[in-house]
Amino acid sequence: MTPTILQRLADVVGAAHVITDDDTLAGYLADWTGRWTGVADAVVRPRTTEEVAAVITLCAADGVSVCVQGGNTGLVGGSVPPAAGDSPTLVTIVLSTARMTDLGDVDATGRCVGAQAGATVAAIDRHAASHGLRFGIDLAARESATAGGVVATNAGGIRMIRHGNTRSQVLGIEAVLADGRILRRWSPLIKDNVGYDLPGLLAGSEGTLAVITEVLFALVTPPAATTVAVLAIDRVAATTELIAAASRRGLIVEAAEIMTAAGIDLVHEYGARRPVAEPAPFTFLIEVSGSGTVDEELFAAIEGIDGVRGAVAEPGPATALWAARETHTESIARSTTTPVVKLDVSVPIRALPEAFDRFTVVPADLGVQGRPILFGHVGDGNIHVNYLDVPCADEHRVTEAVFAVVADLGGSISAEHGIGRAKAAWIGLGRTDVDIVAMRTVKTALDPQNLLNPGVLFG
Repeated sequence: MTPTILQRLADVVGAAHVITDDDTLAGYLADWTGRWTGVADAVVRPRTTEEVAAVITLCAADGVSVCVQGGNTGLVGGSVPPAAGDSPTLVTIVLSTARMTDLGDVDATGRCVGAQAGATVAAIDRHAASHGLRFGIDLAARESATAGGVVATNAGGIRMIRHGNTRSQVLGIEAVLADGRILRRWSPLIKDNVGYDLPGLLAGSEGTLAVITEVLFALVTPPAATTVAVLAIDRVAATTELIAAASRRGLIVEAAEIMTAAGIDLVHEYGARRPVAEPAPFTFLIEVSGSGTVDEELFAAIEGIDGVRGAVAEPGPATALWAARETHTESIARSTTTPVVKLDVSVPIRALPEAFDRFTVVPADLGVQGRPILFGHVGDGNIHVNYLDVPCADEHRVTEAVFAVVADLGGSISAEHGIGRAKAAWIGLGRTDVDIVAMRTVKTALDPQNLLNPGVLFG
């Protein structure tokens, strides 16, 4: 990168926010999993939408690639720049939204709030809670995952069964197009049916169409009280049976999470308590709300389910019960001897029992080393497939085997983390040729120089 472009970028954001020092750069060039590392000439940290627009205008004029990065908590390599030799240009910057953390006033009547792209999920939720509302998106990485990141990946999380994915929480969006123009579709209207749903298009686009700078999020009214129950169960199917039974009894399912015995053993090894004393192949966490005797209705629903070995319940938020689920990712990262093969997939809910059976034996079937830890959002068919200690030479074979199962069951190779770089080679498993051509046409129309997150989504 020439001193001239560096100086022009510094003129926009301030010299302190154009980072070229190798040691400082390193923290922006590797993803959370440790599997993906890229190369960039500088990290640029704008503060406002106008500064982002000025940065993108300069980059477009000089043919500089831009990798947009929020909390860098993604799992598919989409938030780090390309590796050496993979970028279509000779120069790449990381555009970090770390300084863009402002939150707007909460509209308590319209139940919405504006948030800059760098504001964390937890910060948005705390801001909403101060006005008696909550953010409908929740995930274990809430303290670091950002507004721009969850929109760009259309994140799901633990409350998706109740409130839907991120796209369904987006009322409006502000973004900078690849040529530096600012797009602002910003309206708290519940009904606004004029033309294409551009905010919906940008949700899930993984930074390939525009740089998201601010989002107008819908907020939700929290339940007055919830009950969290954890069950030791013999069968995966018992989870969906209980969800249906609880719903029939008038309960609202706020969250539904499944874990395996191997996962519970692992998190217990790293300090989490075992939520249920009885050992079982699976542990199921369900959080419900409703009016009247919620506890009684929930236990009445549980009594009708075969294969329940034991159950314990506490009033929400029941942080100690939730800890067994929320410490999975951290415990997995600490335990493995190689970068974890992390595959976020979904299958039809009816196929969950078969999927758990088949995913568990993938390494053994291939004759390779690998410890399976499976968990996920059972209410929407989302399984987080993790294999620990897999030799690097076998990662591709393991991934292909899992995706073959997903395709056979009619599932998706990406449930909530996007395609990124990790899954680009397999996008054809989830989309037809015509579908991919249509998506590429949109990409080319909005980013004709292919400067925004090159290599992400399409490879």
